[in-house]
Amino acid sequence: MSISSAIAPHLPYLRRFARALAGSQTAGDAYAVAALQALVDEPSLLIDQDDLRVSLYNLLLKVWSTVPGNDDSAAGEESGAIRSAHDRLEQMTPQPRVAFLLTAMEGLTVHQVARVLDCTPGQAEDLIAAAQAELLQQMATDVLIIEDEPIIAMDLESLVESQGHRVIGIAQTHSEALALIDNERPGLVLADIQLADGSSGLEAVNEILQSITVPVIFVTAYPEQLLTGERPEPAFLVTKPFRMDALKAVIAQALFFAEKPVGK
Repeated sequence: MSISSAIAPHLPYLRRFARALAGSQTAGDAYAVAALQALVDEPSLLIDQDDLRVSLYNLLLKVWSTVPGNDDSAAGEESGAIRSAHDRLEQMTPQPRVAFLLTAMEGLTVHQVARVLDCTPGQAEDLIAAAQAELLQQMATDVLIIEDEPIIAMDLESLVESQGHRVIGIAQTHSEALALIDNERPGLVLADIQLADGSSGLEAVNEILQSITVPVIFVTAYPEQLLTGERPEPAFLVTKPFRMDALKAVIAQALFFAEKPVGK
């Protein structure tokens, strides 16, 4: 099999990684093309014939670190959420940023990241941890919890506070939720659907979203009430009983792509 045929299935991922790395579609595609041209000129640049994706990412990073890029943000082509994500990535130090992209977006293992970055697995783990710490610091925000079960509400409060966020209040009813946003503006809402007095968390969220723009994560034992096939459906949904790690990941994703900056 020729090199071109072998790498063809990996090209969409290479372009995606290059765009995230460069911060725009135009610049990312230019880097991807430059990496492929380098490979055509010198096939020995592939560091691992058994893992071509790792090899391509490694080559792209070498090109990215040596070839100046155009500051072409292509902001008009992107949604507010994607621009916000790019802004957060730009604030990260370079190596942790790359490690974050390789794991969170590209799904590479620690050992693969180490191969891409020409470092040890231990060093790769340190970079990934540094990326997570930087992102948590960037995305720390105020959180409104809408939940009528006290034990679950306490678990949610403990979880978000462990991530560096501040809970502005816990609402057990629709009216309590609306009263809380009269005083403070949350950067994130965690909401159940069925509340203590029979009111609806979904209705409370819909009313909140008429006043402010904020990412919402529904944490519910009744996902079928939201996943009806009708639009709009929630972008972020966690089913009870939930795993802490899974909810942390969803919170990070929701805040990472939040269209407006969030902060205390």
